[in-house]
Amino acid sequence: MRPGANIPADGVIVSGSAAVDESALTGESVPSDRKEGDEVSAATVNRSGFIRCRTLRAGEDTSFAAIVRLVSDAAATKAPISRIADRVSAVFVPGVIIVSLITLTGWLITGSDFAFALARAVSVLVISCPCALGLATPVAIMVGNGVGARNGILFKTAAALESAGRTSVIALDKTGTVTRGKPEAAGVIPADGQSEKELLSIAYSLEKMSDHPLAAAVSSYAEAEGVEAKELSAFREIPGKGLEADLSGERISGGSRSFISQIAEIPEEIGRKADEFTARGATPLFFAKGKTLLGVIAVADAIRDESREAIRSLRNMGIRTVMLTGDNERTAAAIGREAGVDLVVAGVMPDIKADVVGRLKATGRTAMVGDGINDAPALTAADTGIAVGAGTDVAIDAADVVLMRSRLDDVPAAVRLSRAAVRNIHQNLFWAFFYNVACIPLAAGVYQALFGLSFELSPAVGALAMSLSSVTVCMNALRLNFARIHDGSHDRPSGKSLALKGEATVIRKGSPEEAEYLPGDAAGSKNGGKGEEMAEERLVPGEGEQLVTVGIQGMMCGHCERAVKSALLALGVRDARVSYKEGTAELVFSDETITDQEIKDAVQEQGYLAVYVERDGKAGNQGA
Repeated sequence: MRPGANIPADGVIVSGSAAVDESALTGESVPSDRKEGDEVSAATVNRSGFIRCRTLRAGEDTSFAAIVRLVSDAAATKAPISRIADRVSAVFVPGVIIVSLITLTGWLITGSDFAFALARAVSVLVISCPCALGLATPVAIMVGNGVGARNGILFKTAAALESAGRTSVIALDKTGTVTRGKPEAAGVIPADGQSEKELLSIAYSLEKMSDHPLAAAVSSYAEAEGVEAKELSAFREIPGKGLEADLSGERISGGSRSFISQIAEIPEEIGRKADEFTARGATPLFFAKGKTLLGVIAVADAIRDESREAIRSLRNMGIRTVMLTGDNERTAAAIGREAGVDLVVAGVMPDIKADVVGRLKATGRTAMVGDGINDAPALTAADTGIAVGAGTDVAIDAADVVLMRSRLDDVPAAVRLSRAAVRNIHQNLFWAFFYNVACIPLAAGVYQALFGLSFELSPAVGALAMSLSSVTVCMNALRLNFARIHDGSHDRPSGKSLALKGEATVIRKGSPEEAEYLPGDAAGSKNGGKGEEMAEERLVPGEGEQLVTVGIQGMMCGHCERAVKSALLALGVRDARVSYKEGTAELVFSDETITDQEIKDAVQEQGYLAVYVERDGKAGNQGA
């Protein structure tokens, strides 16, 4: 496979290395570096590098084909939604005929002449209006679909239009749905004594020679800033590490922190700022000229402009939001915090996404929003699948609703339209039932017999009343054309909504069976269903012991707390109290050989950032 080639089968690399775009399967925009011995999958693209592969699975045995089968199997289990009007219509006409015969017989038994009795019976037949019942639902659905189409929201079926408004949980794919799906420069940090222009010039000169998406993000930013590239020679790409080239006889380098740290010394301040970018979900790229660090350029898959407002609107409607992603926990946590979702499930493959959606369905009606092939099984497993219009054909085919404008704020708009349409249907059905319940006894002469009224409803008047009932239902349905589906000023929870917490919780990959990843208290909690875990008592050092407080960034849930606590206890401390809410860990121990750096390293190994260490209220410096 040469650069740009589509990989046709699942296989293993026997020679060479490459950056493989796996977004079709994983949904992640950043290619994965693959070297000899690594596996590659069908439906992925070789973005850079020359590789030779040995085929392991082809045709229907590939991972891509397995995803297609998942969609097909899930689609076969869907059942059509029955309608109230359908059930009523099955008995309405024979019921009215029976009422008409009873009316005729009743008046004859009471001594009325045949003409009067027959007029009452005919009036019952004429004034009864199955039309209003029959029109109540389809007219509202038709108008609602038209309103949606004018706003770029396509409902494939009437069932989709009905069910979207009853959603209580919405699962969102991250890449391409919550985020733009394309890396962009997120910040430039020149090192001391270096200019931003020089850093951008060197970075642009180096990165424009690579076709990696991160390199493209740096190049695009530099071009927008009007930076000119320099002529380089001896360009070399080191898979999984970075880039190297010669500039006027001097080596310039760019890439990961671990790669550049072997070439140039990285000051503590630059490293701290880079860690801050990492904590926010960005990828810091370090650049050096010779053995001198030039600075850092952070690249991130930016959140869509409308994502925060869309998620806030969903919360206002009482809908809990869950972000599903195949990305790592740290990046997922940062994106989840910035977007404002209630729950983040990270490191999930397509089949696990479908499993997560299936479990969420046990807590309430669930919708899934996605754009990629990897989202198709989850889209089909959800009660309502919502595909972003710019996504893949497989995702669009698997979904019940398609957002043609590819904007996340169309999701709350679709929910508002569905709720308005269902509310309109209920109004139409109420009017149709009320009309028949009130007018059929009037036509039969029941009110005349009970209350001695002299008014008699002729068949002609009954026909006019019947026509007006149908017109009323249609006119009410047409009111949907005036629905302001992008106006959230009147949003309110609909039905029984799940309790919402004010912060996101991250679930580690490989733990879909854990109860915490289900919304609210529906999953049950580990403290008797009281919701939040009880706070532990603060630690008190014993004689000869010291109290050490560690500030930690990146912790999001109880899983994070347990991971950090286990790592700290392994150092030999007597006890540890970790709180993701406070962002701290308290340790008590008497072993003076445990240095600050060892504590920081233990936290770092778990994927979190230790920002400070205080010993008995004073910043420590042991091992610094």
